Amino acid sequence: MEALFGTDGIRGVANRYPITPEIALHVGRAVAAVLKTNSRSRIVIGKDGRISGDMLEAALAAGICSAGADVYLAGIIPTPAVAFLATAVRADAGIVVSASHNPYEDNGIKIFDSQGFKLNRETEQVIENRVLNSNGDFVPATDDQIGIIHSMPEARDWYTRFLKQSMQEADNLKDLHLVIDCSNGATSMIAPRVFSELRAGVTVLSDQPNGLNINANCGSQHIEPLQKAVVDAGADVGLAFDGDGDRLIAVDETGSPVTGDHILAICARHMEQAGVLKNNLVVSTVMSNVGLINALKQMGIRHMVTDVGDRYVLDRMRASDAVLGGEDSGHMIFLDHHSSGDGIMTAIRLLEAMHCAGQSLSSLRGIMDVFPQVLKNVRIRQKTDIYQFPEIAQVIERVENHLGDRGRVLVRYSGTQPLCRVMVEGPDPDETDRMCQDIVDVVSENLGE
Repeated sequence: MEALFGTDGIRGVANRYPITPEIALHVGRAVAAVLKTNSRSRIVIGKDGRISGDMLEAALAAGICSAGADVYLAGIIPTPAVAFLATAVRADAGIVVSASHNPYEDNGIKIFDSQGFKLNRETEQVIENRVLNSNGDFVPATDDQIGIIHSMPEARDWYTRFLKQSMQEADNLKDLHLVIDCSNGATSMIAPRVFSELRAGVTVLSDQPNGLNINANCGSQHIEPLQKAVVDAGADVGLAFDGDGDRLIAVDETGSPVTGDHILAICARHMEQAGVLKNNLVVSTVMSNVGLINALKQMGIRHMVTDVGDRYVLDRMRASDAVLGGEDSGHMIFLDHHSSGDGIMTAIRLLEAMHCAGQSLSSLRGIMDVFPQVLKNVRIRQKTDIYQFPEIAQVIERVENHLGDRGRVLVRYSGTQPLCRVMVEGPDPDETDRMCQDIVDVVSENLGE
């Protein structure tokens, strides 16, 4: 069998390997066995509302109970809420059934430890080995040691309170009109409530999950409806979350997008000025725009770069004692507030920066000049070494030589989908698009389906 864990847990098409009830059952058993710390451990499970969530939740719960641990079902709730709840109820682990920003046909399994952090590679490998070996050494719980399933009707209240308490002053948002796009996902029952209770004026989009409409032409991956709604309503800010609520892309009052890189730059300056940017350091990935690098340099803020994936950002942050890091995709980590990337928390931090600066979001986004960036995906047959194909290596070298110090090229595989991502930054939008397409054509000829 193929490996289970990718860059963000286990993910794939629901009801096909590896996202099957059988695998979920074994994952539940393995998580309980590996992370169990006492004779009556507890594990929290949350989900994002897609149609296959109930099936996988039930299988995970059955596996956990059969291993002698209790299950606490948080229901439809954002991924970062499960990280929070794992610590709040002193659980041994938290599990999320979600495929994040992917379409409803997909699903996945993400796992947090007792401190609300995603598992390290070594622990994932131990769990994976147990699952792929069909738990051959598994000893089922018997008699009164069999686990019990509990519901957590209070989970959303606890998480809402946690988010609201992170706002320094309760009245900071009272004069703002927000448009919120919940992506028909896990933030639908949380985000409107949080910002309304923080006294902002709120207009809500895409907050009616039906199992099939998550991320469908809405949310952080499709901000066009939000842009129009912000302009039409004369709102101050638009907030777009992804399906499981760990990402945020914002829209300013003119309808212009405010990406993760913009948010990092805005929040970095705010935190530096407030004296809370620990070690004067920001961590981001190789996907960050050159404009962010330049902006941080101009502000005198240190910058570290990691591979793509929030786990790599978090690892570097913890190793370097940083409190701010993230990705251009909108996955931000404020480690002085939370152990996980959290879209609603990110929105609170961004709005707080606006309030303290006394400026509009369109003014604040001018903190960095964005280099034209084109990102295109190629669906591939399998993931093999890109540079073993001379034609691909040659076209990449040709574009890099042409750009020189006026841009850059990044060609990499997606960690969660069968895609090769081609990113080119350059001085001119049309020229950048042409160069990106040149690489895409060659990649498609050599690796495409």
